[in-house]
Amino acid sequence: MLDLSAALVVITALLAYVNQRFVGLPPTIGVMSVALALSCAFVGLDKLGIPALGNLEKQLVGSIDFSRILMQGMLSFLLFAGALHVDLAKLRNYRWPIGILAVLGTTVSAGLIGAGSWFLLRWFGVDLPFAYCLVFGTLISPTDPIAVLGILKTAGAPQNVAVVITGESLFNDGVGVVLFALAFSLLSTPVAPDVSHIILLFLQQAGGGIALGLVLGFGTYFLLRSIDDYYVEVLLTIAAVMGGYTLAERLHVSGLLAVVVAGLVIGNQGRARAMSEDTRQRLDVFWELIDAILNAILFVLMGFEIILIKFPSAMIVPAIAILFLTLGARLITVSFPIALFRDSFGLPAGASRILTWGGLRGGISVALALSLPHGPERDAVVGLTYVIVLFSILVQGLTIGALVKRTLACAAPARIAPVP
Repeated sequence: MLDLSAALVVITALLAYVNQRFVGLPPTIGVMSVALALSCAFVGLDKLGIPALGNLEKQLVGSIDFSRILMQGMLSFLLFAGALHVDLAKLRNYRWPIGILAVLGTTVSAGLIGAGSWFLLRWFGVDLPFAYCLVFGTLISPTDPIAVLGILKTAGAPQNVAVVITGESLFNDGVGVVLFALAFSLLSTPVAPDVSHIILLFLQQAGGGIALGLVLGFGTYFLLRSIDDYYVEVLLTIAAVMGGYTLAERLHVSGLLAVVVAGLVIGNQGRARAMSEDTRQRLDVFWELIDAILNAILFVLMGFEIILIKFPSAMIVPAIAILFLTLGARLITVSFPIALFRDSFGLPAGASRILTWGGLRGGISVALALSLPHGPERDAVVGLTYVIVLFSILVQGLTIGALVKRTLACAAPARIAPVP
C-alpha cells in the first residue's frame, strides 16, 4: 500500500509539473489531460509491438480500486474541503434553486437519461437492460463542477450563479448516490421496490445524513470553541471527516451529505466564533492543500483508468448520441425551474446556459460505474460514463470561461453581481 501511494504521489507531482511548465491548463484538467495523453501513447506503443510501458501502467492501475479509494476515501475530504469555504448566508439566500436542482433536478435527470439511453441504445441495436440504463442515469446525473469553479471566478461569473453551482454540486452528490443505490437494487431483484419503500430509504439516507452532519458539525464546533491550539483544531476537523463518514456508513445514512453539512457548520460557525485568526489561516491552508492534492491525484487516476476500459467501436456513435441526451436532460432540468420561478430565484439572464454547461460530470460518476458487477453490461456503462466525463471535463471545463464572458456581455449589467 505504501509503494502504491508513493507511486501515485510521485506520478501526480511529475504530471502537475509538466502541466505547469509546458501545458498551462487549469491544474486538475491539465494533469488529467497529460495522464490521458500518456495512456493513449502507451496504447499506441502497444500496437507497434512495444508493450512494456503500457503493461506497467495496466499493472499500476489494475492494483487500484478506483471506486473504493474515491467513495471511501477521497470524496469525503474533497466535499468537506469544498463546504468549508462556502458562505452559508449566501447559500441560504439561494436555498430554493439549490434544493430544487440538487433533489428534483437530479432525480428527473436520472429518469430522463435512463429512459432515453435505453431507447437510443435499442435504436442503435445495443441490448442493454433497462435496469442498467436506469443505473447509468443515476450515476451520470450528479454534477461535479470542482474543476470549473476556479474558471467561473476568473471569468467574473455572476456571484449568485456561482453560489448555486457550488451548493448544487455539494448536495447532489449525496442525492445521486442514494438514487444509485435504489437503482442498483433493481439489478439483484426483478421486483421493483414500491413507492413507500423508496421514500423511506431516501429519507433514511438523505435525512439521516443531514441530521448526522448537524450533530458532527455542532459537536466539533463546541470542541473547537473550548480551545485555542491550531494543531488540535486541525486534527479535530480531520476526525470529523473520517469518523463522521465511517459512522454514517455504519448507520446506513449518507456519509457524503453528512460531511457536507458538517463542513458548512464548521466553516461558518466554527470559523467565525470558535477560531483565532492564526487558526483560521492555518486551517484554510491545510484544507486548500488537501483539496488541491487529492483533486490532482483523482484526475490523474481518471486519466490513467482509461487504459483498462473495454469500449467496442460499435458503441462510439451511440455514446455520442447519449452525450447529447445527457446535455439535453441537464438543460431541461435547469431551464424549467429557472423559467418557472425566475422572480423568486433571482438569477440573471443566461443563468440556464452557464448552469447547463458548467454542470460537469467527474470522479463520482466513474467511481459508481466501476462499482458495478463485472460483465458486458458493466463495460457498456463504464464506457458511456467515460465518454461523457471526458467530454465534460476537457470540452465543457475548458470552454465554460468563454461562455460566461459571452453571457455576461449579453446580459443586463444591473442584474449581474460578479464574484469578488
